[in-house]
Amino acid sequence: MSVCFEVCPPRTGGEIPDRDARRVGTARKLAVAWLRFCGLEALVDDAKLIVSELVTNAIQHGDGQQITMTMTVRDGLLHLAVHNETPGRPVARDAPSDAERGRGLFLVDFLAAAHGGTWGTDHDGATTWCTLAMDGRP
Repeated sequence: MSVCFEVCPPRTGGEIPDRDARRVGTARKLAVAWLRFCGLEALVDDAKLIVSELVTNAIQHGDGQQITMTMTVRDGLLHLAVHNETPGRPVARDAPSDAERGRGLFLVDFLAAAHGGTWGTDHDGATTWCTLAMDGRP
């Protein structure tokens, strides 16, 4: 499954516009529907959170006008990827305990590892991806 979203022009890493926030919700709903269709109900909650974090990061830190979310199943893994047209290397960081944000990639890393997967970026950093093992499914 692949879906493209138009997003508002460059952001400064602050709050995202309401229209773009709704795009995050739409991405979550599409991910859940697709996972259920594929019989991957066990991955729904964690994958929904991962999609939310990756799409939000792409909107907040990208300067393109389009986000593409892709989900595929191959070799016993669920592959999630979000492309934002902006090269750069996102990193998981340690946010202060009172911070309201800054834990997204830490959560992605934790959830991927909990499912026998991993996360990373493509060669220029414009695509952030994550894999989750499907617990013995083909």
